[in-house]
Amino acid sequence: MEYIEIALMFLKAFAVGGLICTAAQVVINLTDLTSGKILVLFMLIGIGLTALGLYQPLVEFAGAGATVPICGFGYLLANGAMKGAEQGLFQALMGSLAAASAGVTAAIVFSFLMSVIFKSHTKHN
Repeated sequence: MEYIEIALMFLKAFAVGGLICTAAQVVINLTDLTSGKILVLFMLIGIGLTALGLYQPLVEFAGAGATVPICGFGYLLANGAMKGAEQGLFQALMGSLAAASAGVTAAIVFSFLMSVIFKSHTKHN
């Protein structure tokens, strides 16, 4: 029974994460938006859905399938700000930074390490 629950958890995460990625691919194919604008759009969608109370049930249902895509980063920022706002205005500003600090730090450190290991350079056409 335990293996079935684990398999179902993976299936739900894959399905929700796949739907989010499919939506992003549709936006890429149907619009002339740049990658940066699409990233910001999906992050703002995550923030908006969190503010409306709609993203938390998705996170509880899909786990990493909802928290790993960029809209999950928006959820993380908004959730940290809302928890911090319970303690005051300054904590509302600091809450989102504290919530996202580990992920941002990991992204910077691992990006630096990969650039050292693989000797990154500018691509010339």
